[in-house]
Amino acid sequence: MKIMLLGSGAREHAIARAIKRSSHPSQLYCYVSSHNPGILSLCQNYQVGSMQDIKAMLNFAVESKVDFAVIGPELALSLGIVDLLAKNHIAAVGPSQQLAQIESSKGLARELLSRYSVAGAPLYKRFKQACAEAEAFLNELQHNYVIKADGLMGGKGVKIAGEQLFDHKQALAFIEQINGPFVIEQKLKGPEFSLLSFSDGEHCVHMPPVQDHKRAFVGDKGPNTGGMGTYSDANHLLPFLSKQDILEAQAINQSAILAMYQEWNKPYKGILYGGFMKTEQGIKLIEYNARFGDPEAINLLALLDSDFIEICYGIIDGSLDKVPIKFLAKASVCKYLVPNGYPEHPIKGQAIDVSKLDKPDQLYFAAVDQQEDKLIMTGSRAVAVLGIADSLFEAEAQAENLANQVQGPVFHRSDIGKAHC
Repeated sequence: MKIMLLGSGAREHAIARAIKRSSHPSQLYCYVSSHNPGILSLCQNYQVGSMQDIKAMLNFAVESKVDFAVIGPELALSLGIVDLLAKNHIAAVGPSQQLAQIESSKGLARELLSRYSVAGAPLYKRFKQACAEAEAFLNELQHNYVIKADGLMGGKGVKIAGEQLFDHKQALAFIEQINGPFVIEQKLKGPEFSLLSFSDGEHCVHMPPVQDHKRAFVGDKGPNTGGMGTYSDANHLLPFLSKQDILEAQAINQSAILAMYQEWNKPYKGILYGGFMKTEQGIKLIEYNARFGDPEAINLLALLDSDFIEICYGIIDGSLDKVPIKFLAKASVCKYLVPNGYPEHPIKGQAIDVSKLDKPDQLYFAAVDQQEDKLIMTGSRAVAVLGIADSLFEAEAQAENLANQVQGPVFHRSDIGKAHC
């Protein structure tokens, strides 16, 4: 079996490991943007190229004669890689370009879910450009608003009142900076969590909830990042969530998948990643992503106690309801090691040393490049470590110990997975 994997971060390293753990023999062909040593060590063959060049991805898939593809990054989905592969009779785990708009257009996603009465939406309005109506809506919301660029912005298209925006003058300046369509939403209050679901377009299988921490520094301080770490609990809940909260989030994911089928008459095949918040008014949906999260994929795929290739075929064939899917009853804590200066002024080109880790199979390579015998950081999150144990306390201690074994000009958040975090 030949499988193509797109992407070269820690998320894709986790996916590659899940594929190679399968009972089905496979050869992995990877299209990557850097020489990620973790991914390349698992590959039969690979090609380095731009994550925007979907024609090069297609050519690599055709030349490699792959049976199907697993799409890691959102950019390739938004550019239509799944559609291009389908025209060439190559199946994919990932939604078509049209359905990937659930992530690439926050305004379209809100309107779609509203049209089909999917629960969990805050008060919102969508705008094509800066206008008097947008300013009036800000005045209506007073100091409780969030502004989101209506497109992919690499995690930098959202600003929140009281956190990055402190008055309406700054809000209007950010809208001008977006210079395109945007959404203004009512600000929600409460703890956030991620709930991801496998989907074949009709059937949904939900993964355990995970909490991500995007702020750069200890105590949830500093600027937002792509995610400094994540944790999940052994009971497949989170300390602040009840079983009913989880059921509400699962129902929203299932309703969203059915809404997309009703709207476009196409099945959503892949992973639907819901970002949720527990508020005093119940579970609210912050946004959707059309793929595995990073770092969430690291936690979830390490806990997956089922055959990932069989899950992929269940998604592709529309038979996900016939695939047994289980997750280990263990806690997990993931911590990212990032270059000094990250996220605003990260150092680049510096080496790190991971040779001292006593559990190298719990290390995931991200924004690094193998250059001869050195591991060079490329400027974003460098490597992730994962602790897995019977309790959250033990998993956090294990992750912290691994993080401290990485040597180089890096830092991490020591508080992720601790009781007060």
